[in-house]
Amino acid sequence: MRIMVIDGQGGGIGKHLTEKIRKGLGPEVEIIAIGTNSVATSLMLRAGANDGATGENAVIQNADQVDFIVGSLAVIVAHSMLGELTPAMAEAVGKSKAKKILLPINRSGIEIVGTMAEPLPHLIDALVERLRKEMPHV
Repeated sequence: MRIMVIDGQGGGIGKHLTEKIRKGLGPEVEIIAIGTNSVATSLMLRAGANDGATGENAVIQNADQVDFIVGSLAVIVAHSMLGELTPAMAEAVGKSKAKKILLPINRSGIEIVGTMAEPLPHLIDALVERLRKEMPHV
């Protein structure tokens, strides 16, 4: 299974996602770290990603090459992450056949009814558990 983790700005969410996915699902999964900037990519690589790349073309080229895309809700919102996430990136993620498992982090001015406000570490644990259910053999 191939999982693409997308992050930008400080890269903290992507770093924590990568660490938890690696720890929770082991070496059998391939983690592709895609940062909207090089700092985010570097942090995710150091956290255990197998491979990494930065920028719009990296998202466009890899979105259809993975089984899962994880990150914050911002990865499907054009001009989010202080403008780092381009409309082409949001379109590539949205059009990808990969299953998207996203954190409902409200930094894009979007409210999702039915979600509960949880601390980020709890949301990341829930995301990893969701991935584990999608991959019963891991």
